[in-house]
Amino acid sequence: MSTVRVGVVGAGNMGADHVRTLHRFVSGAEVAAVADTDEARAASAAALAPGARPTGDAHALIADPGVDAVVIASHDSTHAELAVAAVRAGKPVLCEKPLAPTTEECASVVRAEQRAGGGLISLGFMRRFDPAHAELKAALAAGACGTPLLLHCVSRGVSAAPGCTDASGVTGSAVHEFDTVPWLLDSPITEVSFHAARPSPAAAGLRDPKVMLLRTADGVLTTAETFLNAGYGYDIRCEVVGERGTLALTDPARLVTDADRTRSTGHPADWRPRFADAYRLELQAWTDAIGSGRAAPRGAAPLATALDGLTAAAVADAVLASMNDGGRTVAVRAPEV
Repeated sequence: MSTVRVGVVGAGNMGADHVRTLHRFVSGAEVAAVADTDEARAASAAALAPGARPTGDAHALIADPGVDAVVIASHDSTHAELAVAAVRAGKPVLCEKPLAPTTEECASVVRAEQRAGGGLISLGFMRRFDPAHAELKAALAAGACGTPLLLHCVSRGVSAAPGCTDASGVTGSAVHEFDTVPWLLDSPITEVSFHAARPSPAAAGLRDPKVMLLRTADGVLTTAETFLNAGYGYDIRCEVVGERGTLALTDPARLVTDADRTRSTGHPADWRPRFADAYRLELQAWTDAIGSGRAAPRGAAPLATALDGLTAAAVADAVLASMNDGGRTVAVRAPEV
């Protein structure tokens, strides 16, 4: 397959950004169609890739013989249904996280993929492709700080998305840490607890900020802070404390301003500038795996799989159980398929 014809479902900020990235920066990919329930929004996103066809029907896009592979960037609640439709059509899928909001839905997707022969679904845990996170993982593997003892993860945003709830803040935002931490440590999360701070006045009824304690099978303890309404900018941090030193992501700001006897750097307004390289590299790896002649991106590390999505959902379930039961420590149950 010389060119992979991609259909993008969802034309909001995430979907439109994928259309732009695929068109401008991913070799071997062509955006063939864009679907959104808001047809005007679909048309606006499709215009970012001349020749792409807009539609208001996601299922029609999936069934379109002119679409070889599908990116799902629609609302979280639609991911399971659309991913299953794509694998039943035999088409590779890159589904944005989460795979689905619940473990039951995630398990149903994994089962559908297995019935289709497996290996069709990749999941958008793009931090695996972020150059900074990849360098941190390589340094850990090389023993640069000795045996890791603690991780400190911070995810902050300007403001929560409309309609955000305490539960969706876990399943849709904190879920990144539920994949990143075991991926960095090569060790699964075995127990968790949830702790809410005094809420920010901007939190509008949410328990925000929140801190989750995650313990992995190797005994490492992780503090994972999620602060959706931090206000000052989009800010991602990760520090590993080891027996011989520490490793930490650096500030990715590319510009320093000197003025009025002050030196400053800026913060991005959202995830797009911070993880532009990660999304580009992820989409390129996915496209390359499909275009290489394989029917699906099976084995194209470090692409996350549907099973990785189910595993992260099981951690999210345990966090929600802790949140609803006073912050007690909850064991993570291995998901069943």
